[in-house]
Amino acid sequence: MEKLTAIIPTGNEIHNIKAVIDSVKFADEILVVDSFSTDGTFEKAQKLANKVIRREYQYSASQKNWAIPQATHQWILLVDADERVTPELEQEIKQVLSNPSNNVAYWIGRNNHFMGESVKFSGWRNDKVIRLFKRDLCRYEDKQVHAEIIADGAIGLLKNKLYHNTYTTFDAYIEKMNRYAWWQAKDYDKKTGKLTPYHFVIKPFWGFFKHYIIQGGFRDGLVGLTIGYIQGYVVFMRYVKLWLLRKGRR
Repeated sequence: MEKLTAIIPTGNEIHNIKAVIDSVKFADEILVVDSFSTDGTFEKAQKLANKVIRREYQYSASQKNWAIPQATHQWILLVDADERVTPELEQEIKQVLSNPSNNVAYWIGRNNHFMGESVKFSGWRNDKVIRLFKRDLCRYEDKQVHAEIIADGAIGLLKNKLYHNTYTTFDAYIEKMNRYAWWQAKDYDKKTGKLTPYHFVIKPFWGFFKHYIIQGGFRDGLVGLTIGYIQGYVVFMRYVKLWLLRKGRR
């Protein structure tokens, strides 16, 4: 079986660090990349992982692209602190590493949870990310937020999924979405022309309508309604912050 490095980026993840490391203990190397946590994450990780390194956080893709070459082994499993590798996914990964193919990367689906509930619809139903990949043949696209792997070769798809729970408290989630809106504003500045009512009214409404109606968020009950509302809010804030960015304000 080919050897595997699990990379875990962290930033004040004391509530997640032990569980996420426990879920990747089958890896030959566990590498934690910490962005100068102040809640004890760094110290806790040092006791649990094979290697813990630190770098000032700029944005996700930058952090991950810096971390990837630090891995000892060619195959990498990148897991965010709010994700868990299930026993079923672990077995499938081991099978992949024991039976090499032409694939240089693999999509992995995610079972998403929000506000204590499993989300079946709301645009999160078919959520997947490339998280198992070869170190020297893959890199993240240079985007502030929601960057994906660019692979120099074929990409497969695993059957089993990551457990994903990005929610701690509602206030913390809204804070996170506000940070995302700032990062998105920087990405969208390159491809957005003059800001108009279309950006501040139509696009936010469409964000809500798409997640809640078209993608079946109403079937997730109050959780789906909340997700739809937040999606519309984030789109609105993206363009407000883009307007502020262009004015040199915050």
